[in-house]
Amino acid sequence: MKTAADAGTTMDVNGRPYEVVRLLGKGKGGYSYLVRDVDGVLRVLKQIHHEPCAYYQFGDKLASELSDYRTLTSISVAMPRMIDVDEAAERILKEYVDGPTVYELVLAGDVRPAHIERMRAICRRLYAANTNIDYFPTNFVVQGDGLVYVDYECNAYMEEWDFEHWGIRYWSRTPELLAYAAEHGDEVHGEDTGSDGDGPAADKEE
Repeated sequence: MKTAADAGTTMDVNGRPYEVVRLLGKGKGGYSYLVRDVDGVLRVLKQIHHEPCAYYQFGDKLASELSDYRTLTSISVAMPRMIDVDEAAERILKEYVDGPTVYELVLAGDVRPAHIERMRAICRRLYAANTNIDYFPTNFVVQGDGLVYVDYECNAYMEEWDFEHWGIRYWSRTPELLAYAAEHGDEVHGEDTGSDGDGPAADKEE
């Protein structure tokens, strides 16, 4: 079983070294690290892991990531560019997208109705292609007027897992979001200003 690499560790992708700056997060399929190349350019390195997941069944994780990237590219979902793939080490090197995640905005009370509308615009393209993505707010970086999906995961569309029926529950301070934040030790601060007046995302903590 793999464990997270420490800051300062060197991880190679096809023989090219990258220094780990910090762990960005751990998902169902891998650990994502902020890394620095020999020229000081920041990238994201995803190391596939094979740790068990009680609620999700995987086949070939690396092959799935590559297939999902192609699928979402064809749907024109904004994502970080895939730079390199080391199949033997099961590592993917991505462009680093700087900016706050939607999750950070939820914690700070800064999610705006415009963010929800941008997500719904992305959903219209996804649903037309019979596709869902992972709508959890840690997977989206706000950059300018747009949202960048920093994961590559996608699945066949199922209504119960679409944005309106599942994802939106975590885009404001709902009980589900607050429970997740408490479990992970994340501080909720500021006033929640992000109401679109429709559905769970309209719930506010005063």
